[in-house]
Amino acid sequence: MSQRTTGLATCALVLGAALLAGAALAQQKTIAIATGGTGGVYYPLGGGLANILSKTLPGYQATAEVTGGSVDNLKLIGTGQSELAFSMADAALDAFNGQDKFKSGKVAVRTLMVLYPNRMHVVTIEGAGIQKMADLKGKRVSTGSPGSATEVMAFRVIEAAGLDKDKDIKRERLGVAESVNAIKDRKIDAFFWVGGLPTAAVTDLGATPGLKIKLIDHSDVVAKMNAKYGDLYVKDIIPAKTYPGQDKDNKIATVQNILVTNDKLPDNLAFAINKIIFDHKADLVAVHKEAESIDYKYQLKNNSPVPWHPGAVKYFTDNNVKM
Repeated sequence: MSQRTTGLATCALVLGAALLAGAALAQQKTIAIATGGTGGVYYPLGGGLANILSKTLPGYQATAEVTGGSVDNLKLIGTGQSELAFSMADAALDAFNGQDKFKSGKVAVRTLMVLYPNRMHVVTIEGAGIQKMADLKGKRVSTGSPGSATEVMAFRVIEAAGLDKDKDIKRERLGVAESVNAIKDRKIDAFFWVGGLPTAAVTDLGATPGLKIKLIDHSDVVAKMNAKYGDLYVKDIIPAKTYPGQDKDNKIATVQNILVTNDKLPDNLAFAINKIIFDHKADLVAVHKEAESIDYKYQLKNNSPVPWHPGAVKYFTDNNVKM
């Protein structure tokens, strides 16, 4: 075979391989996962989930998207811009009912699984003059970033504590990482954050030289919150030593985190996603220990206030989970 013929054959092989690769890419579908800010738990867990799905779900490439949090995520689910999203249960119920931050329209949100408990942090530092919730009056306080469920729950905690979010505090709207930087710079006195344990940004604050972290008890507001918004919240604690400088248990309000999609996700895909998550749970735990809470025993219909996806129900039923 001449050099020219060999060269042509090689070019043909390369071109053929390129065309096949292009065809494969064209057939590959994407799964966008709406997470949260980089200082919280949603984002690293979402990144871990995207990595697992991309490796194990044939024909799909998953990506984790930085967002403002649950409210933004649910709106992305509603518009179809994201296929999967992390959300707090209370925000998901608002979206399903078309109320509060979703008055512009209901979201056909569906639950795939219960993830882990989301703990409300009311964070300040020694010297800020804040010992209890009532001491927030007149203070500079961040209630979470716009588009976050932190803001939704913070407003409810503040209301149940007998304070007016608009009149009694000087309110900022910062994410957890930005809140930590602001409190270090003495630009705010306290901040609200709902997240898993430990949250990296709060750990950073506790480890800052010259500052001593202080977490404010507020579990006494849970009954009032549930009386108004439904049985979404439970009394809980952030155990002592969860964060550097945290000397005692912090009595708090907690709400469940759920993984959600919309009603258009095919049943077989919902089934496959749940199977992959449970089959590769150890990989998610390696990303963040809150993934240890992903367990069959928590997959109860009552643990999510919004309807479950039929594909998820089939997966749990096939695995003998009594929902």
